[in-house]
Amino acid sequence: MLLWIVSGGYSRMGPKGSEVSENRQSSVLWVKNDQEKTGHLVRGRGSLIHKESFFRHGTRCSFSHVRLLWLLILCSFTSPVVDDFKKCLDLDNRLGIVASVLRTFVDLFYMIHIVFQFRTAFIAPSSRVFGRGELIDDPWAIAKRYLRKNFFVDVLAILPLPQVVVILIIPALKGQVSLVTKELLKSIIFCQYVPRIIRIIPLFKEVTTTSGILTETAWAGAALNLFLYMLASHAVGAFWYLFSIERQDRCWRDALGNGDKGVLYCIKETTRARNETLVNLLNTTCPLTDPDEIKDPNAFNFGIFIDALDSGVVVRTMDFPKKFLYCFWWGLRSLSSLGQNLSTSTFELEILFAIAIAIGGLILFALLIGNMQKYLESTGVRVEEMRVKRQDAEQWMSHRMLPENLRERIRRYEQYKWQEKRGVEEETLIANLPRDLRRDIKRHLCLDLLKRVPMFDKMDERLLDAMCDRLKPALYTDKSYILREGDPVEEMLFIIRGNLISTTTNGGRTGFFNTATLKAGDFCGDDLLTWALDPQSSSNLPISTRTVQALKEVEAFALMADDLKFVASQFRRLSSKQFMHTFKYYSVRWQTWAAAFIQAAWRRHCKRKLVKSLRDAEDKESEASVSLGATLYASKFAVNALRMLRSNGSQSARLAQRLSPLLPQKPAEPDLSAEE
Repeated sequence: MLLWIVSGGYSRMGPKGSEVSENRQSSVLWVKNDQEKTGHLVRGRGSLIHKESFFRHGTRCSFSHVRLLWLLILCSFTSPVVDDFKKCLDLDNRLGIVASVLRTFVDLFYMIHIVFQFRTAFIAPSSRVFGRGELIDDPWAIAKRYLRKNFFVDVLAILPLPQVVVILIIPALKGQVSLVTKELLKSIIFCQYVPRIIRIIPLFKEVTTTSGILTETAWAGAALNLFLYMLASHAVGAFWYLFSIERQDRCWRDALGNGDKGVLYCIKETTRARNETLVNLLNTTCPLTDPDEIKDPNAFNFGIFIDALDSGVVVRTMDFPKKFLYCFWWGLRSLSSLGQNLSTSTFELEILFAIAIAIGGLILFALLIGNMQKYLESTGVRVEEMRVKRQDAEQWMSHRMLPENLRERIRRYEQYKWQEKRGVEEETLIANLPRDLRRDIKRHLCLDLLKRVPMFDKMDERLLDAMCDRLKPALYTDKSYILREGDPVEEMLFIIRGNLISTTTNGGRTGFFNTATLKAGDFCGDDLLTWALDPQSSSNLPISTRTVQALKEVEAFALMADDLKFVASQFRRLSSKQFMHTFKYYSVRWQTWAAAFIQAAWRRHCKRKLVKSLRDAEDKESEASVSLGATLYASKFAVNALRMLRSNGSQSARLAQRLSPLLPQKPAEPDLSAEE
């Protein structure tokens, strides 16, 4: 039987390779070797060099061509149909023409692919031993290499044999054609799929292992494997359809025996008025009987193909969408059941086809389940790690018999850490990167935060980069203490998100209490900055004068004492007076001390004002009266006033003595004389 087959194809945009980059005058050349992916096209010395973004688009386009290839397979394999009324085999001309047009469209991309291969630079294999490899961009060398490797395979794949058969040969058949010629044409057209499949295999490896563009997420990877499983089901259904028609043809030829077998093929020019004897013979000899109901051992057994013939899928009158869905469903069901639903006859090729379905289904199903499990589990790896950590923490807390309030705080911290980072250890991840990349990442994360701190806004960029490089992320849950009054200050904290409350009792003195609220953009632990800026400071860490507590979940960056000391020693501009004035203005410690100092100064001002007013009153009374009585009265009044003044003065002195201890100690200032 003549099989009208139109093959599809794909276009892979460029060779693969390892990165090579060099500047040659106005061109930037960048190429990959045969083990890695390629990229965007750039012209250099008459050749094309691929870059990354173009490769991604080309690979997506190529993968679309792979899908189109399998669609063409079904269009091609479902082109043969059975004329059930005339009992002959014919071709669905519409499907044949559609498949030919699609094949021509795909071949255009394949031709572009061949042209690119003649203009694509490559890495000399002998130069890969040391260094980054030598880029070969000479057009003659490129053409010679391609002609020696894959040119003839690509040419064989692009030969328009299916179009010639469908558009030229088939319409030219006026009469009977020998079965040998038909089988030869079938073999030639069918073998053209081999180079296409050979070229698809490296493309699939590129997409799944190198480029990663289809497996960027776990769901995308699972969907890719499921899609490949469905493609295999689609191909099995297409072959099942084709083999069903072949079995029908074999049964009719056996029924005719030595008769003219040309009558089994519909001839367009004749009316094909079939005689009743021939039709009855074919119906009687080739009944569509279920294999389980066959009693006569000499009866023709259609085996696994009876379903296609009995359902009318192969009949000319059935629409293509119904054929497509039914064949796809049969292939998917057979692969998923590993061929257990197949009841074969004793025909050898049918048994081999069933064995191939069983083995292929087993392999594909194992790959599908394994890959989907791998991809889907990749999303739950972090969750599982978090669950194990929580379980270990619970066992440890029970073993140490921690109180419930501490256990709750630990659980809350772990939960908040998981919500913010999803199990990703940022410090470990960033520490494994190159120094320049690590610096750029820290700059992106921390630079805006540092510039939101007013005293760092006008700093030198190099200084900010040095500080960004040493900042470490920190998380605090609500009600947790970050600093306690009287404890050493180990870090300076820059707040990203959340609110904190900062309080002080001036060393626990009675009657003194100060509070301030810190928000995003503020900082705490500024005692450490004064210590770091002082060139003559001791190695002992400063003592905190405030207690800082988180009001809710807080995310911040911490600058440790040693890192701050290093930055201050490397960049002496931190020790400028202008910087110290800005620091004092925004420091909570200096703000508290300034407020207390102003209050004490105001009290002294009020005391001096009272003393002055009493003296002025005494002077006015002494000058107003010249009489003796008035003088005596004034003297008595003056004595009483002086007595009262002395009494008030002693009370004010005692009050000042009581208030002076309430004035907090002035924050330490670094000695900048050496810097000047």
